[in-house]
Amino acid sequence: MTDAALSSAQDDPELRKAQEERLTRTWETPRGLRYWSAVNNSEVGLWYTATSFAFFLFAGVLGLMIRTQLAVPGNDFLSATFYNQVFTLHGTAMMFLFAVPIFEAVAILILPEMLGARDLPFPRLSSFGYWCFLIGGVFVCGSIFFNAAPDGGWFMYPPLSTDHKQTGIGADVWLLGLSFIEVASIAAAVELIVGTLKCRPPGMRINLMPLYSWYVLVVAAMILFAFPPLIAGDILFEMERMFDWPFFDPKRGGDPLLWQHLFWIFGHPEVYIVFLPAIALLAMIVPTFAQRPILGYSWIVLAAVGTGFLSFGLWVHHMFTTGLPSISLAFFSAASEAVAIPTGVQIFVFLATLLAGRVVYSVPMLFAIGALGIFVFGGLTGVMVALAPFDWQAHDTYFVVAHLHYTLVGGMFFPLIAGVYYFYPFVKDRKLSDRLGKWGFWLMFIGFNVTFLPMHITGLRGMPRRVFTYAEGLGFDALNMVSTVGAFIFAAGVLVVTWDVLRPKGKEPYAPRNPWNAGTLEWLSENPGKEWGVRTVPIISTRYPLWQQPNFLRDYDEGRFYLPDAQEGKRETLITSVLDARPVQCLRVPGNSFMPMGAAVLTGGAFIAATFYAWTLTILFSIAALAAIVTWLWRGTAVIPEKAEKDVGLGLSLPLYVSGPASVGWWAMFITMIGDMSAFASLIFGYFFYWTIHASGFPGGPGAGPGLMWPGLAMALGLAAWGAMLAARRANAADRPLSFRLLLLVAIGLAVASGAALLWGPHASGLDPKSHVYPATVWVIAIWTAVHLGVGVIMTLYCFARSLGGRLTAAYDIDIHNVVLFWHFALITLGVTVATLSLFPLAVR
Repeated sequence: MTDAALSSAQDDPELRKAQEERLTRTWETPRGLRYWSAVNNSEVGLWYTATSFAFFLFAGVLGLMIRTQLAVPGNDFLSATFYNQVFTLHGTAMMFLFAVPIFEAVAILILPEMLGARDLPFPRLSSFGYWCFLIGGVFVCGSIFFNAAPDGGWFMYPPLSTDHKQTGIGADVWLLGLSFIEVASIAAAVELIVGTLKCRPPGMRINLMPLYSWYVLVVAAMILFAFPPLIAGDILFEMERMFDWPFFDPKRGGDPLLWQHLFWIFGHPEVYIVFLPAIALLAMIVPTFAQRPILGYSWIVLAAVGTGFLSFGLWVHHMFTTGLPSISLAFFSAASEAVAIPTGVQIFVFLATLLAGRVVYSVPMLFAIGALGIFVFGGLTGVMVALAPFDWQAHDTYFVVAHLHYTLVGGMFFPLIAGVYYFYPFVKDRKLSDRLGKWGFWLMFIGFNVTFLPMHITGLRGMPRRVFTYAEGLGFDALNMVSTVGAFIFAAGVLVVTWDVLRPKGKEPYAPRNPWNAGTLEWLSENPGKEWGVRTVPIISTRYPLWQQPNFLRDYDEGRFYLPDAQEGKRETLITSVLDARPVQCLRVPGNSFMPMGAAVLTGGAFIAATFYAWTLTILFSIAALAAIVTWLWRGTAVIPEKAEKDVGLGLSLPLYVSGPASVGWWAMFITMIGDMSAFASLIFGYFFYWTIHASGFPGGPGAGPGLMWPGLAMALGLAAWGAMLAARRANAADRPLSFRLLLLVAIGLAVASGAALLWGPHASGLDPKSHVYPATVWVIAIWTAVHLGVGVIMTLYCFARSLGGRLTAAYDIDIHNVVLFWHFALITLGVTVATLSLFPLAVR
């Protein structure tokens, strides 16, 4: 954009100074105790990152305890029972409390500025997710100090883990604690998807997004499809532990193999959920230090999408030794080999970019190059274990432990540390020490390889995983001692990097602006940084604006783009269209509040109370959490603005309030329900899995199922409730508030009756969920659907109250559009439930 097209008013330095002062006041981070009410992405992202890394250090200490125990044969450093708790928590914390959350933490921290946005669209949701993560993580990790930690492995295989007498409360801590943490992960995924799609700056078409944004989009979408199956499995698992419903008990028709399917449908995509964000960091670092745009942008985007897609077809390669049919082994082995293709494309793109540029060597590049080397080696062993005959030999040996760590540490941890050194000036205004960085790298690189390279041989010699000791003379002694020494060398490198990050830097000079001479928008920030995120929302026409758009930095500093001011004292950012980034709304994001923290504490209380089977407390915490969330939504969302439009600069006026598919709230509901449907599909998968494993098919237990009458009535009532909601939306659009409210009440009554009829079906049929897996599965699917109808009732009551309070009108109708969208998904859930529980048994009988 030329100077003549920019606002001439910005020529006045006094005006610019006043604008900056208003922006500072509006986006100021609170001080004192109120600091913990902050919802800015810069603060929440920093908390998230620091907490994730703290859990990594905790898990690392547990890892050193494991290596100390295995250093010599017959060691009694740890007892067998405590060793099981230590290795279970080590894997659990690394995977659930570090590897996935650190991606979301870093994305929350850097994505808004990378997109030229003031913040993500739901900052309070990010805050809520963080507090859920902190509470759940402390609860799970803290259990080891009370001898109550889970001890069944981070995979928690039944049937041993479902036996409450054998495992004690540890498995409940794992199941409910991690289910609570998954709330945080899915909340962050929703925030990141909507932020990437809708908060891009004008002109940043989807094919101009930074590669990091593409990876964020792919990985957040993967979370929506990978985490819900684990949540569904957790539900079945906990129903067996708490109420003796036999989902995994073969004596009553259950099968432990279902847990493995549901766990690894989550577990193998999670490997790429961990790997792809780290590659995303390399995708930002490599072009910067090659000092040229990345080669093959389209290829690397396709490779990232392809990797995400293929990752969902690999889960059975964790189950090659479970006796599956040969055709299944062949299919999943081929899929496991195929995923190496898009992975290799990404590696070759980086190498080609480095070869085509003039590489500037630095600490971030040192870690990046080390990461590529380690990951490629881990990928080669991955190709080996993807072959079923080889996997039969190496399965459950230390060869797999070595492969896993080469893939995850090389593919995730080394790129993460590269990102720490690269983005630290962006986050904290100063550079880290080159000297300490190099020391840290070589200690970590050498220590890592000394630790895990010998484990390939240890495994091939037959040392099984998860054993707490071993006998002398088996060929493991020297190899285990070497691995233990290497682990402590690696830990020393981690401590060097940790010290470099935490050491006082107050007397050091600020880093120069854009110290690496990068080309992307996050490096627009000045040092010291400002709390407003971006000075003005820019116009983008290239992938590397700082390199390729003339006078871009000057125009940005002088506020010559959109939203250069905060005249009304409101936090604002631009919302743009999904494909071509055309401005559609000036979004006012909510400010600092303790409400997300309070809602997280109360929600956590419900999960923790359920862990100890304290049902009264569980109900009380659940009611209080619901009240807190409703209060938060009432006060902080769909706020009616004081005017319809706002001049955002450059002669453009945008609405302050939009509803339906134009609103970010609608998108958030749609994306959330996609994840919800994924969990529901996993329960339906369980139903048909049980049907296939029984010789006589389903139903395999007493009775012939819930029949057709009551589920059919539930379907008819649910369809009528959905129709009433559609009519209510039309009545509100026609500005007929009385008809609108009456139709809402009708929908509520019909939904309650539908849920009651659905649950009455299995009850009237005498289906006892403790007797056989068939009635248990019928009941759990019916309960799931009835709960969703109940949630629809609560949402509809919320709309009714908003209408009475004058906050939901014909002109301001975000709430009813979002609730009707929920009802679309609820009706689909109800229809699939009735078809599965009633029509399918009739069809196959």
